[in-house]
Amino acid sequence: MIAIVDYGVGNLFSLVSSFKAIGVEAVITDEEAVIAAADKLILPGVGAFGDARRKLAETGMDKLVLREAQKGKPIMGICLGMQLLFEKSFEYGTHEGLGLLKGEVVTMEGTVPQTHKIPHIGWNSLIFKKDSPLFSKIKDGDYVYFVHSYYVKNCEDSLLAITEYGAELTAAVAKDNIYGCQFHPEKSGEVGLNILRGFAAL
Repeated sequence: MIAIVDYGVGNLFSLVSSFKAIGVEAVITDEEAVIAAADKLILPGVGAFGDARRKLAETGMDKLVLREAQKGKPIMGICLGMQLLFEKSFEYGTHEGLGLLKGEVVTMEGTVPQTHKIPHIGWNSLIFKKDSPLFSKIKDGDYVYFVHSYYVKNCEDSLLAITEYGAELTAAVAKDNIYGCQFHPEKSGEVGLNILRGFAAL
């Protein structure tokens, strides 16, 4: 069973629907016992980093996620949920992340050309940087759906895939039992479902 961590931020219904479509049991929960019993965790997230980090702390979900990560349980962050896995973010100030991965979250401004709109919204292809079981059911160059204005940099030790949007932007990460997708698998059609299948099979 996969537990989708409910801390008040995220497109949870679409995620549950996607797992249901591939025949994988997933539940939305904020219950410690359910999270502890789950085989894997999903950390969702939409909105601003600081708000989401505060809600994680207020609900106690930050400590739960860190505890389960230390046990070696597979955890995947999606969009803002992926960014929260890193050390810090500079979105509207400086905010400490969960620190499960090395790197920081920064604005795209000054990185992508002025001809490219921010936020980055739409379909872009994945360029693999290394192999991972997360991508075992998709291929290099497959398209996925992004919605973001900030991206992770200085994350070389976990970098799994990039996308080209006038510049190279981090698209996915993986290190040990920690995984992250800057894009939305649940909005990425069959490719996204195959990524969720890959995660479920870990």
